[in-house]
Amino acid sequence: MKKISFILILLVALLPVIGCSQENADPKAEAPPPAQVEREQDGGIVQVDHPEQIQLFTAVARNSRPELVVTGVVTPDVSRNVPVVSLASGRIVEIRARLGDSVKKGDVLLRVRSNDVSGGYSDYRKAIADEQLARTQFERAKDLYAHSAISLNDLQVSEDAEEKTKVDLETTAERLRLLGSDPDKPNSIVEILAPVSGVITDQQVTDAAAVQAFGPNPFTISDLSSVWVVCDVHENELASVRLGDAAEIRLNAYPGQIFKGAISNIGAILDPNLRTAKVRMEVRNPGIMRLGMFVSATFRGQRQVTHSVIPSSAILHLHDTDWVFAITPDQKFQRVEIVAGASLPGDLQEVVSGLLPGAQVVRNALTLQNMVDQ
Repeated sequence: MKKISFILILLVALLPVIGCSQENADPKAEAPPPAQVEREQDGGIVQVDHPEQIQLFTAVARNSRPELVVTGVVTPDVSRNVPVVSLASGRIVEIRARLGDSVKKGDVLLRVRSNDVSGGYSDYRKAIADEQLARTQFERAKDLYAHSAISLNDLQVSEDAEEKTKVDLETTAERLRLLGSDPDKPNSIVEILAPVSGVITDQQVTDAAAVQAFGPNPFTISDLSSVWVVCDVHENELASVRLGDAAEIRLNAYPGQIFKGAISNIGAILDPNLRTAKVRMEVRNPGIMRLGMFVSATFRGQRQVTHSVIPSSAILHLHDTDWVFAITPDQKFQRVEIVAGASLPGDLQEVVSGLLPGAQVVRNALTLQNMVDQ
């Protein structure tokens, strides 16, 4: 009897303890166990308990021309750069054009006082006097020969002297014309004219400066109706550009306007520091393109290529690399490295390489990656 009473007393004492234990029970302990993830040894394949619950997307094919966006600058077409050459040495007395001015062919750019021209006029006047004397002597010789007063040899010598003075006269006159002077209007001032129409893009002279014949060009005139756009293309992207590829050019100053061009030259020398090559395009200038302007150019390949298209959420950006989870025949998920391309409407992303059309990938790669990281 005493033993039964002791057991009853012990049960009554333990009732509060049992109740507290039930009230403090962890509800998570009653939840079903989470999905188990099996990691293969290479770390790129994962397995879940119910792969059918993972939403998949089948990569679709998209035909397009490859694109490459680079930056560049507007430069003059060197074949349209015309130097202004002075054939006479002297001192500048007047400059009528400045850097950046638009000029027309035949406009006076500067005036030079030249000793070359003064000496040329002196030689010209002497040549006139010599020619007149030689002509008079030849006329007299012909008359004397007609009266048998001189020999035929004397007549021929006189004729030869007259012909040589004519040559000297024509040579000195032409020299003055080449210097920009009129032989019939003596003047020591030479006017340097614009050889073509265009814009002065370089000036090497100032007022009262000296000019040397065939020396440094005082001006350079450029025809800017057509200009070059020169872009830098990195070494690893050169394979995607070819001669003749079309380009869309946008000026930083006028982002809303698009200019058309085509690749006319790909540089044969790489910049040793930047590892880039110069790619040149010829572009018609409507008048708003100025030398030195920065541009962005989009190159479009001549042939269409087929790329895969998947949702943007299917791409996992990890360690500066793009990945997707592709399902394998044995219902596992393999992490595959890809090269993502352009973003497309509808939250889609183009895949340049690493994934073929028709492959199935996890629609939301981040969800599966979070399961792997747990």
